[in-house]
Amino acid sequence: MTEDYSKARKLGERAYRKAVARGQFPYLVSLESFLPEYETLPKISVGVKEIPLSMVVGTVTAGRQNSFACNFMPLLEPKTEFAQKWSRLADIQAEEGIRDAVLVYEYMHRFYVQEGNKRVSVLRYIGALGITADVRRILPKKTEDREIQAYYEFLDFFKVTGLYGIECSSKGSYAKLAAVYGENLEQPWPETKVEDLRSDFRTFEKCFLEKGGERLSLTTGDAFLLYLSIYKGVLPDSETSAEIGKNLGRMWDELQSVTYDRDIALIEDSSSIGKGAGVLDTLTRPVYTREKPLRVAFLHAKTAEESRWVYSHELGRNEVNTAFNGIVDAISFENCRTDDKIDKAFEAAAADQDAVVFTTSADMMDAAMRAAVKYPEMKILNCSISLMSSAVRTYYPKTYEAKFLMGALAASFAEDHRIGYVADYPIYGSLANVNAFAIGAALIDPGARIILKWSGKKNSCWESELEEEGLRIISGPDSIRPQDPGRKYGVYRIERDGSIKNLAAPILHWGKYYRMILNIILNGGWNAREQAGKNQPVNYWFGLEAGVIDVIHSDELPYYSRKMLKLFRSGIISHRIDPFRGELHSQTGMISGEGAPSLESGQIIKMNWLNDNVEGSIPSEEEMVDSVRSTMEKIGIEAAK
Repeated sequence: MTEDYSKARKLGERAYRKAVARGQFPYLVSLESFLPEYETLPKISVGVKEIPLSMVVGTVTAGRQNSFACNFMPLLEPKTEFAQKWSRLADIQAEEGIRDAVLVYEYMHRFYVQEGNKRVSVLRYIGALGITADVRRILPKKTEDREIQAYYEFLDFFKVTGLYGIECSSKGSYAKLAAVYGENLEQPWPETKVEDLRSDFRTFEKCFLEKGGERLSLTTGDAFLLYLSIYKGVLPDSETSAEIGKNLGRMWDELQSVTYDRDIALIEDSSSIGKGAGVLDTLTRPVYTREKPLRVAFLHAKTAEESRWVYSHELGRNEVNTAFNGIVDAISFENCRTDDKIDKAFEAAAADQDAVVFTTSADMMDAAMRAAVKYPEMKILNCSISLMSSAVRTYYPKTYEAKFLMGALAASFAEDHRIGYVADYPIYGSLANVNAFAIGAALIDPGARIILKWSGKKNSCWESELEEEGLRIISGPDSIRPQDPGRKYGVYRIERDGSIKNLAAPILHWGKYYRMILNIILNGGWNAREQAGKNQPVNYWFGLEAGVIDVIHSDELPYYSRKMLKLFRSGIISHRIDPFRGELHSQTGMISGEGAPSLESGQIIKMNWLNDNVEGSIPSEEEMVDSVRSTMEKIGIEAAK
């Protein structure tokens, strides 16, 4: 089929010219050219598999790479022996199909041909989706690189499914995908489940690429997982390509926000929020009155009676209803523990014409994104610090600032230099709290040691553990549990007679936080674009300076203790004091040297190390109780290696 060769060559020449015009390499990439150590890296034989042609991207050696353009179409003249062999292969494909397996090496989700370049080229030319290949896998060196970690998780996924083609770029993604189908990465999947996943992914991939998904930088696997999280799992048999396409259109902004691979836009200056409203925003914003108030809903995972967290947010909601004098009407939905209950709460909020919905648990983020797609006019926020969404804004206080003050106070009372510290579980922001507390303590007492316990660990009994170790100054849970007569919260001292003396505790002014956010909406500043780029996730991250968090202390504190707290508090608000500025030491070495600037906000949020005066470690997800593992899957922090 010399005619087919000529057509294929034209496609190759076109791809060659486009690549040159874009400043890209116009030929096939060779594995040995960018991975010189491939000869020494460990290799395993995977066997003969059907692999996606879209993942075959080059050759192993440079010997044949210039015979093909970067799209695997031929470039050599039609009268060459190469062209004749290519044409004979095209004839074989037309008559009976190419049956011989090509030999490829797999490296990081991509295949490089050792034998069979022309077979790949012919099948690419006719539009085939896959090819039979004898696969040899090259194992990359294990590092902390995100792509390497995700790839090694893919290997676990491959062992239990045998599927190529689904590429996810973040660690944890394959485990989440397995959970959607009711499976895991340990036991082989039933063939029916493998076929369900294969079919679902192919259907989704076709729709995604038809809508232009190849122009986005996220993988089709990442987009597929996001789609499943928003639309609640496995694609129904009745879901047509048209329905998937419509759903993709609704969530396209969300896909683009993932594509940009940017950090969250942290809005930390509370004095500037809402001031960027344009003339159009100001003129078109709704005017709310007592007769037509701004309707707001709060969604809580538990009840105020059983949860300190929910209780504090409910106090904030009540303050909102009082502060706006009837212009804002805020209601709450409690016990939203499952996706179905959260979805029903959103439905009720939509029916009530609630314009703003606050979800007060990080576990609600997937449901919040799902609701944002379903109710595009609804302004939805989630109480978390690290979750990424362009459709759902997040908010969280700088609790580490209060912890710094409490650490300094605790050290001033610790006669034996030892202070107990109880944390819930290691999520984004929690290690900054521990370390700020430890640094504050060390500034007052260089010999201070922080004994760290995790209340969320299996079989944890932090109270008895600290008692057995003889600790008398303890930083316990941040707030009191409703209907709990105990006083073991905040920084407290165990007296000689066993009684509890509360010294200080952080206080979260959720009412003020919510009033600030609602004022943004009332003043027409919600859509102000100077705060963040288009489709960039936004987080409101305020602290002592904004008045959304503070420390309350016992009236019986000595004068000098109160003066110290006042001076340190003033220093943080004026930015003269920063616990994470200058020399910092972790348990394993120096983080930054003398005179170093403060850690960036993102570094503080994602902190995954413990200060050198902390005695304890960062537990893994497997060590935690089941009730917190779903939260850790979303926003859990792993210890630095």
